Amino acid sequence: MLWQRVLTALGLLGLLLASLWHSSEWPFGLLSLLLVCIAAWEWARLSGLSRGPAVVAALGLGLVLLGSWGLVGVGQTSRWFWLLAAVACALLLPLLLQRGVQGWRRLATGPRVGLGLLLLGQAWWALLHAKAIGLGMLLSILLLVWAADIAAYFGGKRFGRRKLAPTISPGKTWEGVWSGALAVLLLSVLWITVWPPHWGPNLYSELWQLGPWLALAALLLLLALSVMGDLFESMVKRSAGRKDSSRILPGHGGLMDRFDALLPVLPLALWIVTA
Repeated sequence: MLWQRVLTALGLLGLLLASLWHSSEWPFGLLSLLLVCIAAWEWARLSGLSRGPAVVAALGLGLVLLGSWGLVGVGQTSRWFWLLAAVACALLLPLLLQRGVQGWRRLATGPRVGLGLLLLGQAWWALLHAKAIGLGMLLSILLLVWAADIAAYFGGKRFGRRKLAPTISPGKTWEGVWSGALAVLLLSVLWITVWPPHWGPNLYSELWQLGPWLALAALLLLLALSVMGDLFESMVKRSAGRKDSSRILPGHGGLMDRFDALLPVLPLALWIVTA
C-alpha cells in the first residue's frame, strides 16, 4: 500500500540522514555496509542458495569490504577503477537482459551469486567514495535514481501504454521511462539553480562543466543504466519466481529492490566526477 511505502521510505531516509550528518565517516559506512550485507543475502537467496550458505556469502562480503575499508580507505580508489566498473556494467547488463529469464536460469549458481556480490561490493565502495567527496555529491547521485524511480512509477501508472520489457517486468512502460527522464532533467536544473557553490561539489554542477550537450548525454546515460539495473533485478526475481527480493521493508519488499537501480549508476557517476 502507498502509505506503507511512504512510512518505510521516511524511516530509511531518517536513518540515512542521521548517519550522513555525523562528523565521522563510520556511522554512514557501517549503516550502509549492514544494508548491503542484507541485500547480498537477498541476492544469494534469489540466485539459488539456501539460508545458511546465503548468510555465509553475505557475511563474507561484509568482512572483505570492512577489511578493505580499514586497510586501504576509499580515498585511494583510482578513477580507472570506476571506469572499468562502469564499462563492465554498460556491456554486461544489456547482454544479460537480452538473454532474458531463461538465459539467466541457465547460468550456474556460483556465477550468479558472484556477480551480485561484485555489484553490491562496488556500489558500497562508491557510496563511501561519494560521501568522502562531499555530502552534496552523495545526495545528488542518490536523488537522481530516486527521482527517476518515483517519476517512472507514477508516470507509468498514469500514462503507461507501451511495455518496456514485457517478458521481464510487465509493469514497466516506456512512458514511465520518459517520466523518469523528465524528472531527472528537472532535478538537475533545480539543483544547479539553488545549490550554493560553497556547499561543496555535486553531480549536476560537475556535469554542467562538461557543457550542456555532454551533460544531457551523461544524464540520459545514467538514467538508462538505472533502468537496466532495475530490469536486471526484475529478471533475477522472475527467474526465482519471486515478486520481491524479501519482505524486510513493508510496502517496498527487500533492500535489493532499493539498491538495484543504483548498482550500475554509481561507478559511472564516480568516474565522471573524479575526472
